[in-house]
Amino acid sequence: MAASRETEGTIGARMGAGTPLAPSRGNGAAPAAAPERAPTVPPLVEPPILLDQAPGAPGLAPRWTSSAKSGVGTALDGRSRVWFAVSHGIINEVYYPRVDQANTRDMGLIVTAADGFFSEEKRHTASVVELLAPGVPAYRLINSCHQGRYRIVKTVLTDPEHDVLIQHIRFEPFVGSVSDYRLYVLLAPHIGNQGYGNDAWSGDYKGVPMLYAQRADTALALACSMPFMAGSAGYVGTSDGWQELHAHGRFVRCYRRALNGNIALTGEIDLSACADAAGGATFVLTLGFGRSPAEAGQRARLALLRPFAEVAEEYVEGWRAFHGQCLDLQPSSAASDLYHVSASVLKMHENKLAPGGIIASLSIPWGQSKGDHEMGGYHLIWPRDLVESAGGLFAAGHAASACRTLRYLMTTQEADGHWPQNMWLDGTAYWTGVQLDETAFPILLADMLRRGGALDGTDPWPMVRRAAGYLVRTGPVTQQDRWEEDGGYSPFTLAVVIAALLAAADFADLAGEPWVSAYLRDTADAWNDNIERWTYVLDTDLSRTAGVDGYYARIAPPDVAEAHAPSAGYVPIKNRPPGTDRIAYSALVSPDALALVRFGLRAANDPHIVNTVQVIDTILRRETPTGPIWYRYNGDGYGEHADGAPFDGTGIGRGWPLLAGERAHYELARGNVKLARELLDVMGRQASDGGLIPEQVWDAPDVPARELYTGRPSGSAMPLVWAHAEYVKLARSLYDGAVFDAPPQTLERYVRQGPRTARVALWCLNNKVRAMVAGQTLRIQTTEPAVVRWSADDWQAFRDTETADAGLGVLAAHLDTGALPPGTVVRFTLYWPVTDQWQGEDFAVSVTAATGSITAEMAVLPESRDLDLVGERDADASR
Repeated sequence: MAASRETEGTIGARMGAGTPLAPSRGNGAAPAAAPERAPTVPPLVEPPILLDQAPGAPGLAPRWTSSAKSGVGTALDGRSRVWFAVSHGIINEVYYPRVDQANTRDMGLIVTAADGFFSEEKRHTASVVELLAPGVPAYRLINSCHQGRYRIVKTVLTDPEHDVLIQHIRFEPFVGSVSDYRLYVLLAPHIGNQGYGNDAWSGDYKGVPMLYAQRADTALALACSMPFMAGSAGYVGTSDGWQELHAHGRFVRCYRRALNGNIALTGEIDLSACADAAGGATFVLTLGFGRSPAEAGQRARLALLRPFAEVAEEYVEGWRAFHGQCLDLQPSSAASDLYHVSASVLKMHENKLAPGGIIASLSIPWGQSKGDHEMGGYHLIWPRDLVESAGGLFAAGHAASACRTLRYLMTTQEADGHWPQNMWLDGTAYWTGVQLDETAFPILLADMLRRGGALDGTDPWPMVRRAAGYLVRTGPVTQQDRWEEDGGYSPFTLAVVIAALLAAADFADLAGEPWVSAYLRDTADAWNDNIERWTYVLDTDLSRTAGVDGYYARIAPPDVAEAHAPSAGYVPIKNRPPGTDRIAYSALVSPDALALVRFGLRAANDPHIVNTVQVIDTILRRETPTGPIWYRYNGDGYGEHADGAPFDGTGIGRGWPLLAGERAHYELARGNVKLARELLDVMGRQASDGGLIPEQVWDAPDVPARELYTGRPSGSAMPLVWAHAEYVKLARSLYDGAVFDAPPQTLERYVRQGPRTARVALWCLNNKVRAMVAGQTLRIQTTEPAVVRWSADDWQAFRDTETADAGLGVLAAHLDTGALPPGTVVRFTLYWPVTDQWQGEDFAVSVTAATGSITAEMAVLPESRDLDLVGERDADASR
């Protein structure tokens, strides 16, 4: 096999493209990759030549590493601002000083021997992962050489008192003795989420040999309890230590520094100095971080001075105390540990300098194929995922943590009331899309905490008011659905937004603003009335296949759903090759519609829901050895290719364990507790050995060369914090016997009180409804002062009605349409007094027969003023 590397791999794809990886779980052993053989080196060798600047700058194009983590961890103590991930028996990304800033690609060991033996720990060992204690994110990694020549046992955690990652390592030779081997540590820094632009050098901290790297104002220092025999800095793929060891089995040349590139650090462990009477060698590696190399070196040295057993005990006790505060939900005997692991996953993804901010995952999906352009990966804040995580912590009994998230959301809300699609921990937007559910979810979190008596003195009303105003002004059409792909009428988004409006109305009542609460409830009712007209489709190929009359579509484009009879609209399908990226919206179905039950808008036995579930199971469900999976929607392209190659902008969508949890909540809502509990266990079976729930699971025949096994984690994000939150909330829901996070307002208003028709029909420029029910008042909503000129007799006569401030950044005119009979067409246009302009077009809303009772709640409508003008249409009026 050629020694040159076309891709970076583990600290470069060391063995070339397509080299099998050791399986992380017992799903059939992957073929063992034969260890590389380096040229035989005589037992007595000259010391390495020490050179100054490494050649080959800037190195290969940087890549991240596998997102299929077997463990993630951090000390619970806020003094330690270091997070880490583990995969394939080695350290992957290490984060500092914030949970959204990765500073390494990976760090592992290389073993060589004078007979030409070359073995890279990640690629040439089988790894077993153990937790030090139940639910404690500290790991014992047992890595056994495929050829049976050695074993490496590591204990990995962070120092609770310092910004340091610690590995307690024991090397055990099975063939020969310690003196027959050379052992090296190989570290690839990617400081500040960047592989390029890093500086590396070998040096010391006050006489203690260390390996350093720095970029901007972040530095790291790697130290060993037995000082390194030699160290080298080089460029990945050209002059890094892997190249040297692969070619010679030892250091022939060492380089003092490699500047401004994709760099790697390599240090030789003095095995003879740490050998013991049992025939092995034990040592400790510390990776310290700081604002300067000196600070990083000092911290690495401090961690070495403390007995490792003392550090480990302090780390474990911190997490034991956390679990001691968790509710004892006992979800099932088989999955009880996963409950504690999930609670830890939620907590450990929280930042320590900005408490309450919880990132989506300490991983980069398909990271081995991603470079510096993927700065964020999943270590960003998605407001939706954040609220789900806070809800999971609240469900587990950690109300204070959930309240910290609420305060974090209050600080990161944009001035207009919404939150970015995703953001760094300081609130800076990363992507710039707008998803209305992400503006609605913080309202629901505030309401959950209010109802649970857990606001802890926090007043969320200003935040809630701004968010509700944004929803009223911009809804019900979302720019993006929750899968961040399409805009339109989404059943999931509608469910969350309508529930949030009703929750916000309760806050308005408590704040003494009844006119605001009335406006919010009217808006919620008006949008709820139209869900079926916007999103329920009839007599399609999918409905006929499933044997039902119709179902809720995944998403409906607004330009079609606003029409009298939506039928021919198309939506784009992201992540699909050209020519297959557009489909009729009526041909798409998604489990998203179950949110209408989860958030209380529809009963679980509603015929529309039952029909949709039938279609979902016919089209989107598949059985695997670990249990059923559900896809996000038919035709999804977000996942590996058919041969298992990483997603690269196109692919094939795979099953999401998260959706099994959402389906379980639906089953619980309809009274099927047994199936809900079985699906909880399915989520457990689809987790990794370390108890991490992936974003997706592989759904095709096994591909051992790519570590893909049916029903097991794919190469997508792992862990997905959102999925762990769903698991915890499902455990709580089963414990309570009811859906934990179901808002009571919608359930009472739309399910328990029976059918209702909104008292207003809502029209605005971004949602031009074309029909209203007889008995309703037509509300014309604008964001600027306007006069509505309207007629109910085809302009034989007209009236002018002026808008009034509704208190949410909108104005409204309420037209006196309640007595109009079915068949009437209300025609109107708008005059804008600020600019002295007419709209220049007429609009029409048809009055249809009522299907339910019009609600007549005691509420105050914003006062619209009919101007002193009632007359015949002026044929010469310019509008």
